Amino acid sequence: MSGVRERLRAASSGAGTSACPVAYRIRGLWLVSAGHALFAATLIGVGVSGLIAGRFISIWQSAPPGVPARAALAYLCAGLSLVCGIALLFERSAAMAARALFVYLLSWLLLVKGFYIAASPAVEVSYQSAGETAVLVAGAWVLQAWFAARWHEPRLRFMTGEPGVRLARALYALALIAFGLSHFAYLGMTAPLVPSWLPAHEFWAYLTGGAYLAAAAAMLTGVFARLAAALSALQMGLFTLLVWVPPVITGHPSAGQLSELGVSWALTAAAWVVADSFRGTPWLAVGRR
Repeated sequence: MSGVRERLRAASSGAGTSACPVAYRIRGLWLVSAGHALFAATLIGVGVSGLIAGRFISIWQSAPPGVPARAALAYLCAGLSLVCGIALLFERSAAMAARALFVYLLSWLLLVKGFYIAASPAVEVSYQSAGETAVLVAGAWVLQAWFAARWHEPRLRFMTGEPGVRLARALYALALIAFGLSHFAYLGMTAPLVPSWLPAHEFWAYLTGGAYLAAAAAMLTGVFARLAAALSALQMGLFTLLVWVPPVITGHPSAGQLSELGVSWALTAAAWVVADSFRGTPWLAVGRR
């Protein structure tokens, strides 16, 4: 327990903009930021839902149909989400949970989402789907970079601390590029998602797609990177609130809408973690990624 506390104290006193926020204890829980709390709660929700349903849900639904032991893998994904989500909320287990989640999500990105990209390299939706997992990887990466001690393998030490946070931000920015391009490639599917009370649906589809691309450019170049990260997380949150929450409120959501709500919520939570990693950086800073 003291080891995690010492690492956080050292990070908090450092000059880097990616230093971990100071931890707080709230009713026995150990939290370093609002994004950390939301991300952990989201994982718990995903885990509980998956165990109840007994199948792949939301963030894990892209498992190839022919994967061996598919049912067992579905329970494994749900169980891992639940256990890691709970463990992230306690000081003794946060570092281990963050690392386990990071490794597992990264493996899912490379093996599962990579499978679809390799199978259809010219289909943009493959990259959009990979981008969704990449955002989750980035969120877990920030947390494990904050919490974990150095990797025992010297060649992997760049995965933690400030270098790790910077790489997580870069991965997140690449995911935003995939999201932005999908808005243009699938305009006919994106525009109808705009709430009916807003005029000019295609305009909003183009605007949000362009916003993702602009945010990615800002984060990769370090020009207004903190502002870009915060606004991209806000855009994901608004998309969740305006597009996927209303069908649930009406009481007649389809299975697809519930799935999209889960994915969009999880992306918002992970994006919030990435945005939190810029705490201490001026909103209009130039040259800090």
